Parts: sequence; structure tokens; C-alpha cells
Amino acid sequence: MTAALSAFSYLLVVGAGISVALQQVLNANLRAELGSPWWAGFVSYLVGMLAMLALALIAPGPRLPDPFAGSTSWVSWTGGFFGALFIGTAILMVPRLGAATVLALIVVGQMLGSLVFDHFGLFGLTQQPISPARLAGATLLILGVVLVRG
Repeated sequence: MTAALSAFSYLLVVGAGISVALQQVLNANLRAELGSPWWAGFVSYLVGMLAMLALALIAPGPRLPDPFAGSTSWVSWTGGFFGALFIGTAILMVPRLGAATVLALIVVGQMLGSLVFDHFGLFGLTQQPISPARLAGATLLILGVVLVRG
């Protein structure tokens, strides 16, 4: 990968992170406007589903019946549940804790979960043992939450 492509990839992922922060703030606003965290979460998923449907229809690659033809694990189908847990929790917590604290805690949770998934090679991941450097990184993220929370 060239340096320019690598830099673009990193910036793209940072942009995705910014979009997560924006999504949480907008979902919290929608919760206040609708008076319901559940309807706000539903609307968030509905709009996201329509956007993903549009992308799936215009992107090259297999159409919907093709993935069903192969064998899939039932566990692979549960990602939406965890997305709903994420969205619902964020909708409830952003007004209470603030966007920065909620997202910092989410990143800590993602890092801790990812370290465990990598270490044990869960869900088909290539096994990558927990190292002192990786633990130090997770510790610094936790310290970051403390600092962001102030």
C-alpha cells in the first residue's frame, strides 16, 4: 500500500469515527424531539437500512439471493442486535454523560472486546496474542476516558 493510500485509509476511518460521534448527537436530539429513545433508534436504523439498501443495489457484486445460497452461521446474523444495543445505549447515555464521554467509553469497550477477540482468534479472526504494548494502549484509552470526563 502506498503512503498516500495508507494516509487516505486512515483519514477515511477517522471520518467514520467522526460520523459515529455525529450520529450519536443527532440520535440524542431526535430522542428529545420524538420523546422516545426507541422511536429515535428505529428511525436511525430505518434511515441506515435505506442507505445501505441503495448502496447494495448500485454496488457491483452479488445480489441478495447469492449470499443465502451459501452456508452462513446464525451468529453472523446477530450483528444488527448488537448495533441496536449500541444505538439504544448511546441514545440514552449521550444526554446524561455527554457525547465525548459516551464515545470514549464506547472506544474503550471496542478496544477491550477487540483485544479478547484477537487474542483467542474468535469469530474467524487471525489470532493475535495480547502483548504488553497492546495492554498499554488499552490502559491509555481508559486513562483518556478519565481525562475526557474531567
